[in-house]
Amino acid sequence: MSVFLAKRILTFLATLAIASALVFSALELLPGNVAQVMLGDTATPESIAALQNKLGLDKPAAERYTRWIGGLLQGRTVNSFSYDTPTAELIRERLRVSLPLAAMAMALTTVLALALGVYAASQHNKIGDVGVMATSQLGIAIPSFWFAILLILLFAVKLQWVSAGGFPGWTEDEGGGPWEGVKALLLPTLALALFQAAVLARVTRSAVLEVMREDFVRTARAKGLSRRATLWRHVLRNAMIPVLTIMGLQFANLITGTIVIEKVFVLPGIGLLVFQAIANRDLVLVRDVVMLLVAVVVIVNFIVDVLYARVDPRLKASDA
Repeated sequence: MSVFLAKRILTFLATLAIASALVFSALELLPGNVAQVMLGDTATPESIAALQNKLGLDKPAAERYTRWIGGLLQGRTVNSFSYDTPTAELIRERLRVSLPLAAMAMALTTVLALALGVYAASQHNKIGDVGVMATSQLGIAIPSFWFAILLILLFAVKLQWVSAGGFPGWTEDEGGGPWEGVKALLLPTLALALFQAAVLARVTRSAVLEVMREDFVRTARAKGLSRRATLWRHVLRNAMIPVLTIMGLQFANLITGTIVIEKVFVLPGIGLLVFQAIANRDLVLVRDVVMLLVAVVVIVNFIVDVLYARVDPRLKASDA
C-alpha cells in the first residue's frame, strides 16, 4: 500500500471519528432533556422516564456513545421513536430512492458539463463559448425547485409523458418495476442536474483553458495530433484535478441536499426522511441520518483523493 493511500485512509478514519463525536455531542448539548424535547411539553414525567430508559439516556454519555458507535459498526441501531422501526432499516429503505437519483443526476451532470466545458474552451471568445457561458449562468440563476415545477407542468401536466410525483417502487411486488422506477426519477434528475451541470461546465472550461496554454499542448499539436484528440486525450486529463474536486462536492451535495426536490416530487428518499424526522422530533433518527450524510461526504472526498493520484501521478511521486 502506498504512503499516499495510507495517509488518506488514516485521515478518512480520523475524520469519521471526530464527526461522530461532534454529532453525538450536538444532541447532548441540546437545552433541556432530550426525551422531553422528543415527547413535547405535554409529556408526563412517567413517559419521559420510560423514553429515557428505552433510549438509554439514563446511562453515562461515554457509555452511550460507545454503544452507539458499536451498533453502527455492526449495522445495528435503536428503534426510531416515531416509526418504531430500527433507524438502519428506515435509512436503507430510503436510500433505494436517493442513491439511484443521485447517481443518475451525477451521470447526467458529468456528461453535459464535460461536453459543454470542453466545447466552450475550444471555441474560446467565439459564439459557441459565449452561448455556453450564458446558458450556464442561466442554469445557476434558476432555483432547482422552480425548474422542477416547470418540468412537472410541461412533461406531467401538459404532455402527460410521466407522473407528476410519487415513486412506484423498483419491483412488481411494490407496484412498479425497473423502468417505472427510472421514469419516476427522470424529472427529479433533470431538476437536480441543471444547477450542478452549469457550475461544473464553467469549472471545466476554465481548467481546460488553463491547460491549453501549457507547452506540452503545443508540442502535441506540432507532432500532428488533431485539435480534438489533443483536447480529449491530453488536455482534459490534466484539467481534471479541479473538476474532480467539484464533482466530489456535487455528488455529496446530491445525497445530502435533495430535501426540496424530494418534497416537490413526493419521493420517499433520505431528504424527505430527514424532514419528517425533524418535524416529528425524532432525534434518534435525525442523529443516525446526519451521521450517514457526514459519512457519505467523507467517503466521497476520500474517493476523490484517490482519483487525484490516478489522474496526476505527481501526487504519488511526492509521497513515495
